[in-house]
Amino acid sequence: MAEDRPGEGPYRTDPLTGEIAYVVAKRQARPNLPSVGCPFCPGGLEAPQPYDVKWFTNRWPAMPDGRTEVVLYTSDHDATFASLGATGARRVVDLWAERTLELGARDDVSYVLIFENKGPEVGATIAHPHGQIYAFDVVPPRARAELERGDASAFGPDAPGAGSERLVSEHGEWRSWVPWAASWPYELLLAPRNPEPDLPSLDGPHRDDLAATLVDSLARLDSLFDAPMPYMLWFHQRPTDGRHWPSAWLHAHVAPLYRAGGTPRFVAAGELGSDVYFNPIDPDDAAAALREACP
Repeated sequence: MAEDRPGEGPYRTDPLTGEIAYVVAKRQARPNLPSVGCPFCPGGLEAPQPYDVKWFTNRWPAMPDGRTEVVLYTSDHDATFASLGATGARRVVDLWAERTLELGARDDVSYVLIFENKGPEVGATIAHPHGQIYAFDVVPPRARAELERGDASAFGPDAPGAGSERLVSEHGEWRSWVPWAASWPYELLLAPRNPEPDLPSLDGPHRDDLAATLVDSLARLDSLFDAPMPYMLWFHQRPTDGRHWPSAWLHAHVAPLYRAGGTPRFVAAGELGSDVYFNPIDPDDAAAALREACP
């Protein structure tokens, strides 16, 4: 399996902080917005044939060797993940699990990160509903930090917020809630009640529950200000580096951008310079508002 610490290559380690940065100068030439048509719609550059869900290797990769992929959620250009419904979302969950299994089996892949950037406010250059996958040859620092702290403390029965006034939605074995120490307004965590290490480990009913919880939670964000909510979403799951990770507990983070209708929450110098975040929305109030929002 790939080495856990980066050596020479496209990434660099900051000597002050130990943080990793990938230097990918070629991405500077990638197009911003397509001038004509959508490359993700059927008949477009990346989807010449009709499809329900689809993946392909990113033409403008952040990492080499086919380790960055794009996942198309639906052929409907005007859809969102929330509008897929449980059935459509389940197809995406199945594809995520399939790609995690295949990419994770590679000797040069130690971690499979699935994520979505929704909205131009967070850098999405194409409106068509889609997400991405980065197959890292190291375990990324944020995921490693969670694993080393022990996920059970955050997602188990005594987790702060998961079963209290900060609970937002639950479907079967999956639930979503506003974290007790949320950094983002209306931030959400999604996790199963009992530990599941990764997406491929989920059986059919658990995948249905995840799909339903995702659709419900993301629809509430769109309803909150009666407008589409830009957000960042990512899954943390068990590394694929061949090591034993007993604390791995599959979960999703959702970081919505707006703190009020049309008003983004900016992360500025005081937070980046200290790595301490100042959330203007009380997590209890955020959860109450999301519960009241109609999914």
